[in-house]
Amino acid sequence: MRGAEWVPGIQAAASYQVRWLPRDVVAGLVLTALLVPQGMAYAELAGLPAITGLYTSILCLLAYAVFGPSKVLVLGPDSALGPMIAAVVVPVVLADGDPGKAVALASVLALLVGLFMTVAAVARLGFVADLLSHPTQLGYINGLAVTIFFGQLPKLFGFSVEGDGLFADIAGFVTGLGDTVPAAVAIGAGGLAVILVLQKFLPRVPGILVAVAGAIAAVTLLGPADVDVVGPLPQGFPPFTFPLVSMGELGMLAAAAVGITLVSVTDTISTASTFAARAGEEVRGNQEMAGIGAANLAAGLFQGFPVSTSGSRTAVAAAAGAKSQVTGLVGAAAITLLLLFVPGLLKDLPQPMLAAVVVAASLGLLDVRGMVRLWKQRRVEFALAVAAFVGVAVLGVLPGIAVAVALSVLNVFRRAWWPYRTVLGKPDGVDGYHDLRQYPAAVQTEGLIVWRFDAPLIFANARTFREEVRRLAKQSPRWIVVAAEPITDVDTTAADMLEELDEELNAQGISLVFAELKHPVREKIDRYELTRTIDPAHFYPTVDDAVEAFKELTR
Repeated sequence: MRGAEWVPGIQAAASYQVRWLPRDVVAGLVLTALLVPQGMAYAELAGLPAITGLYTSILCLLAYAVFGPSKVLVLGPDSALGPMIAAVVVPVVLADGDPGKAVALASVLALLVGLFMTVAAVARLGFVADLLSHPTQLGYINGLAVTIFFGQLPKLFGFSVEGDGLFADIAGFVTGLGDTVPAAVAIGAGGLAVILVLQKFLPRVPGILVAVAGAIAAVTLLGPADVDVVGPLPQGFPPFTFPLVSMGELGMLAAAAVGITLVSVTDTISTASTFAARAGEEVRGNQEMAGIGAANLAAGLFQGFPVSTSGSRTAVAAAAGAKSQVTGLVGAAAITLLLLFVPGLLKDLPQPMLAAVVVAASLGLLDVRGMVRLWKQRRVEFALAVAAFVGVAVLGVLPGIAVAVALSVLNVFRRAWWPYRTVLGKPDGVDGYHDLRQYPAAVQTEGLIVWRFDAPLIFANARTFREEVRRLAKQSPRWIVVAAEPITDVDTTAADMLEELDEELNAQGISLVFAELKHPVREKIDRYELTRTIDPAHFYPTVDDAVEAFKELTR
């Protein structure tokens, strides 16, 4: 990639059309109404002061506008990353009672995520997003949604619990119901109802803004003393700060950063693909990672925390008419002006209202229909989704992502270990040879078995291949024809197995024959010198050619 291509903002600025400006400004102001309360709420979800959410929003928007390739993608604090960040910083806060230490840890976490993203972009490692399959990602996200929901309920009811994990949060909420603050429930539940109702029936109305404004007005006019509020925010632009942590803490943060990076990449590529498809554009996966990397690096140097793409905020920007990343710049400028000139505007924002914003986000993450669809479509992948869900619920957020990745990788190996294989026959009135399970009346040639193995032939499934051929050999055919089109590779372990198997079959008077073997695979067969045992004449371009050759031989 050439140097200029690493900075898409330069090209975007050069090609910007002035007629887009009014729409970008309006979209940026609409976006700000969502960025401010969500940024503050997701900061507290991560165990950090609310102000850090605003700092993070400003810097990531500025950095992505310069280094991000998408015209409308919106980055910022994310509900899915919040619990992962909290898993690292909250234990330190509880142990030391130092919010400043928590901010430093979160900032280093952002720097590490930014570094990992940038390295991955330079090394063109966009494929790492594939490490989370859709079923395991679905299970993980649902587990995360449930964890966030129950973790925020005590705050919504006006009290706090010291839980560690989903079940501890549920138990703490149930036992703490006696400490419920009625005014907090009224504000939190009322705000949540406003958000959900407007999202459902009037999606163009900024439900979060309406709820937040209503909550501030309620506190200002009624002044319930027993409801916690955000309080005055620090005035001014976030200061440049290089965070420092110990080497032991750095190792812990690096492990967490790997999981956050993977989730962020997966989410970003998925969201970018969706919006690029709508605009008829191509997704530049590696440049997207560079853009997210730059956003995280910028946030980490100004008291921020890790960020990712937000599908909901991107959808809001797109619906409001955003034409370019100027929308994000307007949002960053608006938040900055708020901090410079009216930092007290949000001082009466109730904490239960922030909890309502997070709870609404958790309900948005929850995808029950997706789980039901998996159950109907493929039970094995439904089981993977459930396992990922349980991993998050039982082990916690960070171990849960490790479980999800492991399950995705194991599912790939499972398909390679035990691929689909079947005997083929020639159905009446249908061209070619087809699966006997689909066409049980298909004709088979006496003394000949046509068999298909639907996977690359590698060390993991060589034994499966051999045992299946041995089972077919018990029927005493003269030829076993392998319909080899699905076999896209043969490794050295499988080659040794084929040599031994062919000798074993020859001793029984059975020939192992291949049809439709791809040219690159045939070249490997020759390179492995397998034709010392397998007759070079026993490789045919099609199954029909192999069957005709057998019929000629046995006439």
